Amino acid sequence: MKVLAFEDSVDIEALLISCGVQLSNLEFKQFWDSRNYLERISEFAPDILMLDHYMPPTRGLDVLKGLLTSEVKRPNTIIAMSSASMANNAMLNAGADVGIVKFDISKLEIWTQS
Repeated sequence: MKVLAFEDSVDIEALLISCGVQLSNLEFKQFWDSRNYLERISEFAPDILMLDHYMPPTRGLDVLKGLLTSEVKRPNTIIAMSSASMANNAMLNAGADVGIVKFDISKLEIWTQS
């Protein structure tokens, strides 16, 4: 499974590992900004896309909207991950599959699936 995260302040891979998530069956990549997001998503072709709402230069909500109106293949699961529930709700309303507080992402069941 391929996971791509757009997050500018927290090392998501380290966060998952510190919470006991086994990442050995995952290919994980993180970008610390959202420049060229469509190109990056297209090139990596993730199964799971994780979006921080408050991220420069393009916030997660706009990345999501841009992705869903593009020709780029939609990842199977799009996770809105912000510390602000209003931001997660906005991304859910725009088409994200999951909305969760960033520091709770290790609790998602996707990490235990093959």
